[in-house]
Amino acid sequence: MSDINPVIIIGAGMAGLACATWLHRAGRPVLLLEAADGVGGRVRTDLTPDGFRLDRGFQILLTNYPEARRMFDYGALNLKSFRSGALIQLPGGEETTLENPLHAPLMAFAALASPIGTAKDKLLIGKLVAQLAGRLPAQLLAQPAVSTLEFLRRFGWSEQIINTFFKPFFGGVYLDRELNTASNFFEFVFQQFMQGAAVVPALGIQQLPEQLASRLPVGSIRLNTPVQAISEGGRLVHLANGETLATAAVVLATDGPATARLLSASPGLPVAAAPATLAARVTTCTYFATAGPAPSHGRRLLHLNAQPRALVHNVAFPAEVSAAVAPAGQGLVSVSTHGEHGLSEEALTAHLRTELAAWFGPVANMWRHLRTYRIEHALPVYTAGQPVQQELRLGDTLFRCGDWTSYPSLNAALGTGRQVAEMLVG
Repeated sequence: MSDINPVIIIGAGMAGLACATWLHRAGRPVLLLEAADGVGGRVRTDLTPDGFRLDRGFQILLTNYPEARRMFDYGALNLKSFRSGALIQLPGGEETTLENPLHAPLMAFAALASPIGTAKDKLLIGKLVAQLAGRLPAQLLAQPAVSTLEFLRRFGWSEQIINTFFKPFFGGVYLDRELNTASNFFEFVFQQFMQGAAVVPALGIQQLPEQLASRLPVGSIRLNTPVQAISEGGRLVHLANGETLATAAVVLATDGPATARLLSASPGLPVAAAPATLAARVTTCTYFATAGPAPSHGRRLLHLNAQPRALVHNVAFPAEVSAAVAPAGQGLVSVSTHGEHGLSEEALTAHLRTELAAWFGPVANMWRHLRTYRIEHALPVYTAGQPVQQELRLGDTLFRCGDWTSYPSLNAALGTGRQVAEMLVG
């Protein structure tokens, strides 16, 4: 490969930034081309005129992710932790609080007074905790899989704990309330919650990509630069503005649909370059502002809704975790709705207000709607039978990376970016 032309990475999301970071560390010149006005892909934060910092969809970082520990300077990110627990609204409308269900599940479910699950269910939680304690993440992901729902039933859990805990909690992680997501990913994620903390950077989730971008040489990222096509098997990149760039290699670090569009516009590329799957989960995140503190008493807990037909799936109060995301004296409410709902923004907001008022009281009717984000390709679909990772090398000078080539996780985005960099250096 040429020592003069850079490796061109198309897409400055987390996979592209990871790939660029590892290549730069190895002394390889890189150029990131990003069609949007900022780095991060789906990992973005917007600053509103009145001072709210809104992540584009509810997002957290699990501190034990192996690739994240390799990549980020946690101290510089000023991470703020959610309390290790969850408040659950049960199907009948009553609430229960689980202490430490994420970080120490055995302790949380051991209380006989807990209405979540039977005595047998609580023993099975302990069994799974012990079973996962000594396993490597790669081992868990490499296992044959069934759906998460089938795994839970085979393991012996009751429908009660499946419906009141596993579906609202892991359904929120997957954006898949039916728990069709593969069970090897369930075991990986469960272990990550056991062994690490759920955190956000103090200034919003976009601090993650910004930290990676800051490590790259000036001029190595071009924003607002859509790519039209690739030619010569990955030796030339044609921009939408008519410019053509020579490259040592091309890395496709866009999402699945964008990759498919680019490949279809680039005749002569390998047939194997076609994405194996483009299916993705949809989610909608609606933000409200409160006058004064939010009605969650500073507990820093994720609120889960186990009511099966609700549009409010989970609620977070980000300003309790980091005061920097809201103006002084105001609170912030993040409401997640997973999947297709078929409602306009106005109709969805009205439905959410009704459900929030039933949960948090009439004060919810006074919350000011800030913004609604509909994320069409929030997470790739990952079901039993899919390979834990697709082929990343498509030719001598053509590669791809991103969580859609693997499993739906920031860890996979970072990991596939690193692997491509190692192939290029290698």
